[in-house]
Amino acid sequence: MAITPASQTRGASIQHTTSENYLDIQTNGWAQQYLPDLMEKEAEVFGKRTISGFLAQVGAEEAMSSDQVIWSEQGRLHLSYKGTIGTANISTIEIDTDIDDINAQTTHGIRVGDTVLVASPTLTAKCLVSVVDADNATTATSSGGATAFITVKPYAEANLSDLGFGNSDNLTIMVYGSEYAKGTSFNTMTNRDGANKPQFTTFTNKPIIMKDKYEVSGSDASQIGWVEVSGEDGQNGYLWYLKAEGDTRSRFADYTEMAMIEAEKVVTNSTIALPTDGGAGTAGTEGLFSAIESRGHQTSGVTGVNAATDLAEFDAILAEFDKNGAIEENMMFVNRATALAMDDMLASMNSYGAGGTSYGVFDNSEDMALNLGFSGFRRGSYDFYKSDWKYLNDLATRGGINARNTVGAVRGVIIPAGASSVYDESLGKNLTRPFLHVRYRASATESRQMKTWITGSVGAVTSDLDAMTVNFLTERCLVVQGANNFMLMN
Repeated sequence: MAITPASQTRGASIQHTTSENYLDIQTNGWAQQYLPDLMEKEAEVFGKRTISGFLAQVGAEEAMSSDQVIWSEQGRLHLSYKGTIGTANISTIEIDTDIDDINAQTTHGIRVGDTVLVASPTLTAKCLVSVVDADNATTATSSGGATAFITVKPYAEANLSDLGFGNSDNLTIMVYGSEYAKGTSFNTMTNRDGANKPQFTTFTNKPIIMKDKYEVSGSDASQIGWVEVSGEDGQNGYLWYLKAEGDTRSRFADYTEMAMIEAEKVVTNSTIALPTDGGAGTAGTEGLFSAIESRGHQTSGVTGVNAATDLAEFDAILAEFDKNGAIEENMMFVNRATALAMDDMLASMNSYGAGGTSYGVFDNSEDMALNLGFSGFRRGSYDFYKSDWKYLNDLATRGGINARNTVGAVRGVIIPAGASSVYDESLGKNLTRPFLHVRYRASATESRQMKTWITGSVGAVTSDLDAMTVNFLTERCLVVQGANNFMLMN
């Protein structure tokens, strides 16, 4: 069955008066003897038009008094690295990166006496580390440019080549313990000098300033209309400027959330002017999608389709979460197509689903409405709670973009529930914060969380302008902590 979308145009905010948005008495025959049945109330044909509320469900808002927010995140506790065999017969391994692909040639924590598990794509071996050195790296490794290498002695054979390892094999090296001879003193442990110190990563984000305004002349503010207006902010009556001002306010509130989701930082080759010492210019800020794309995970499904219809995608998601924080409870905010696909997938898990007798809630009876939706499910040790995200469905927001650009469409996002403990550089102590929260500029005398003020001569007189100007301003940024626990569903 094909659905033909509505083709009629709808009213939208514009910046000037046209022949379509006022009544022409002569053209419409005001002098005629028949009185039309006038329906004064403006019809709300789009339901709730605002999309904000997402961040309020998953995060919080906090004040900040600086131009940027800096936070640190813990590194992994255990030692695991990627490397390459240099000379197989003497079991020399070049250390390249840690398990997260961060350069570790000069900062790895493997020491003499460590016991390690060495794995190639086809082989594994348990070894004892005998040498940790950087002096002869240029001659002992295959690449000739390494700055660190280790020599290991397998427990099962004389060297790695006897076990089948070959030159230039790509390896993963995991430290699982250590072993020393009886009577060994801590002061005489060869090449065991120094202790491994915890590593952390520092992230930063800067707030952006957002502005908007609404202006109405004194004449229009005192003119009554024939349409009774209504709006999301509770405005009502016959003064049209109440409608326009309320819509501007609601739109700006949505923009404050949409910017935190979509914003990006300015890159060096952009033509956008970066801020100078005087403050001119813009630098952008890191939004939710940008943070997940750079520091989190992305899934495009299995075999290039909306794989929410298959548990295989969720099993792959679980595997990624297992490698990171393994946070048990997760919120899924998805578009309508993905939500329905998940419902179909979960219903198909029920052996009675094919006959339609127990689709959705499994205790359906003939006297109750059939529930075709699921709000959550448990897979492995993870709980997933599903919610529709209006932002991904509305034609005027991401819903329209997704309809146009199906390759880069965003199906949803998976966000860990709960809070994380991080070190706050400005306060100098560990704090517990939601994984996702907004920071806005504020001090004892000025709060820029959501600032509104009125200027002009309409109402309270502040200038000689024969108009009322309603100004809106906010300065804020988003903090995405532990982005390695987030998943963007493309």
